[in-house]
Amino acid sequence: MSYEPYGGCPAVLPLQKFRSEVWKFWEKKGRHHLPWRKTKNPYRILVSEMMLQQTQVPRVIEKYREFLKTFPTVRSLAEAPLADVLKAWSGLGYNRRAKYLREAAKTIVAEHGGRMPRDYAALRTLPGVGDYTARAVRVFACNESDVLIETNTRAAFIHHFFPDRKTVRDDEIMPIAQKAAEGQDPRKWHGALMDYGTHIKRLHGNPARKSASYTRQSKFEGSLRQVRGAVLRALHSGVRIEKLPFPKVRIRSALAGLARDGLIAKRKEKWAIA
Repeated sequence: MSYEPYGGCPAVLPLQKFRSEVWKFWEKKGRHHLPWRKTKNPYRILVSEMMLQQTQVPRVIEKYREFLKTFPTVRSLAEAPLADVLKAWSGLGYNRRAKYLREAAKTIVAEHGGRMPRDYAALRTLPGVGDYTARAVRVFACNESDVLIETNTRAAFIHHFFPDRKTVRDDEIMPIAQKAAEGQDPRKWHGALMDYGTHIKRLHGNPARKSASYTRQSKFEGSLRQVRGAVLRALHSGVRIEKLPFPKVRIRSALAGLARDGLIAKRKEKWAIA
């Protein structure tokens, strides 16, 4: 029997039962140990959210701890040289995120007195902070009522409410997600929902692939991302770039991209961290 609690959008299972499934999984197998689940510090939440973009949780855990030992406060990050930030970030990939995070810290210090803004519009003005990250900071740091739609929550909603659809848009998921979040503790609910979505992906081959927003991540091995990371590590350690085991044309392409992103610059005809 279908259930239609929101604008005629058919659901396979009532929201109350869906919530029950999510909370049941959270109580038994939720990832309560994740370090960013144990803090409400807005700076630490921002660091975790920037790290978790396009990076799997196991790779982030140790890097998150190490990064915060090196840069324990937003001011320490804002005052750090970019080279030090990139070195601490090394191994996570997508190094522009580190640059954006440092720039966001500088903006927080310069324009907000070192305090993370709570307002969505103000958060969106921070470098590298998009719609999802702004909402995530509001939810996990401030426990504000908001709705988070990302790969894991998509998987949960698509599996339960759109099982026969080939393509599902976020604007179709949103009213269900809003209704599901009503009356729930925002911080706990979204942590539970994400973990439940991860569980669904393991069991059912990632229903989030049916999302209109889904893009398959390219392989790292042999990619330009791999070359870019190797170039940055070489610059940190003093290894000559021409000694890297990649075709020269790939190295030149990586250098050009890193320079465009403001991560490296030429000094006295030699490349260095910007």
